[in-house]
Amino acid sequence: MTEGDARPTFGIARRERIMDELRRAGAVRVTDLARELGVSELTIRRDIGELADRGLVTRVHGGATLRSRLDTTVAPRAASAGPRYRVGMVVPSLSYYWPQVVIGARATATDVGVQLVLRGSSYEPADQRRQITSLVESGSVHGLIVAPENLGADGHALLTWLESLPVPVVMVERRAPASLALTSLEWVTTDHVFGGSLAADHLAALGHQRVGILTSSQSPTSWQLRRGWSQAVDELGLVATIDVNASLDYMEGPERAEFVTGLLEQVRETGTTAMLIHSDPQALLVQQNALDRGWRLPEDLAIIAYDDEVAENGEPPITALRPPKQHVGRRAVEIMLARLVEGAKRPVERVQVVPTLHPRESTVRLSGD
Repeated sequence: MTEGDARPTFGIARRERIMDELRRAGAVRVTDLARELGVSELTIRRDIGELADRGLVTRVHGGATLRSRLDTTVAPRAASAGPRYRVGMVVPSLSYYWPQVVIGARATATDVGVQLVLRGSSYEPADQRRQITSLVESGSVHGLIVAPENLGADGHALLTWLESLPVPVVMVERRAPASLALTSLEWVTTDHVFGGSLAADHLAALGHQRVGILTSSQSPTSWQLRRGWSQAVDELGLVATIDVNASLDYMEGPERAEFVTGLLEQVRETGTTAMLIHSDPQALLVQQNALDRGWRLPEDLAIIAYDDEVAENGEPPITALRPPKQHVGRRAVEIMLARLVEGAKRPVERVQVVPTLHPRESTVRLSGD
């Protein structure tokens, strides 16, 4: 609804909106929904009650959540006869980035009657292989949704092994290099290459000419981001002043502080006015150190972060590119279900989705432009 439009949403449309918000966030509050939809809180409570009676949500104090398996008040409609399929899901982290992917996958799995068996691993190929092997050898899963290491000799060996498994595999935020010639693996990924281009284009439109990039060397996203950034910087006629790929997360406190100090000195020396930084924690670290030195932000340095997990908590809030993480999870389940239903006759599907730019106060148009 647009601001000033007080027309209430009709019942079925309201309940669809409630389900959309639950799939996006995992939980909703009655007061927030009533304000957004322009109806009374009592109306929203009745909507939630109807959805709960149909086994789609779980009522909680002040709102609702996606249906919990602990909720035994009503048999879920989609699962009343038991799940059609069990799908294992292995992600390298259950904290940063990946929870949103899992939320999207869980929401769709609930809707279509798929039971999702979630496991968290690390970024180490051996650990990922161990977790996946355990699921496959249990004989209880019909397919796998995974985010494996895909770089280097160990990553390539892991991808080749996944191709050989007796159950279908859909990768999330990972792809196999064409050189491996793997024909059955499917995947859903964010177009991080385009994300890098989008960041450079945003800065160029604001008048920045001397720009830099800092990425996480341990992240599989970085090489794609850097490819798009480098190509766009060249095409836009920008000057690439700083190009750093580092593992700040693995540095001890003093080493990390020394690194950031050196980076900011390089910013000053090269006349850099803007940077793309992956990921959010690294962007916040650079921003905070610049503020501690008395820099004016964004006047002295504009920053774009990549991931948009915590970027809006910066001071000032940091402009960020946000991968559509929940959508990636949803599409992975949809592709897996289609594969399980249609079998080998279905063409292999490999999907790219585009990240979204969220402008905030950390980027500014240069004076005189």
